[in-house]
Amino acid sequence: MISHVDSDGRPTMVDVSGKTATLRQAHARTRIHLPESVASELKASGAVTKKGPVFHTAIVAGVMAAKRTHELIPFCHPLGIEKCRVTVEFDTEHADDVIVDCHVAVHHRTGVEMEALTGASVAALTVYDMCKALSHDIVIGDTRLITKTGGKSDYQSRDTAA
Repeated sequence: MISHVDSDGRPTMVDVSGKTATLRQAHARTRIHLPESVASELKASGAVTKKGPVFHTAIVAGVMAAKRTHELIPFCHPLGIEKCRVTVEFDTEHADDVIVDCHVAVHHRTGVEMEALTGASVAALTVYDMCKALSHDIVIGDTRLITKTGGKSDYQSRDTAA
């Protein structure tokens, strides 16, 4: 049964009132592929464009987005996030790629996967926005859940490239 539909087929928020509050954690990642010229320019400038510090701004945007996920995605529970760490770095294996990681944690009755995915996604969109004057050939690639812990079951991505 789909969890966001009641017995009469109407959309509904999942009732988590009977669940036990536990430590819930999630890690999500987004990959951004930059054209070689953009990657070179960012590296040479210390990741600063005319719009400002790209990676630092993306980190702030990612944290803000994770905290407001319930305002963006229907039926997400509002959570008092206790930890949100976003990192934005060049990939050491693929020189023209940027990796955005978002780690979120909370003691609650529901998980933080959507918060981590939202944080990583918005941070990547911010990189795009701040670099689009350099090229529109920037590709925001895979956004994926890497791990989640707490709740009924834990999850670990099977993809070793994650």
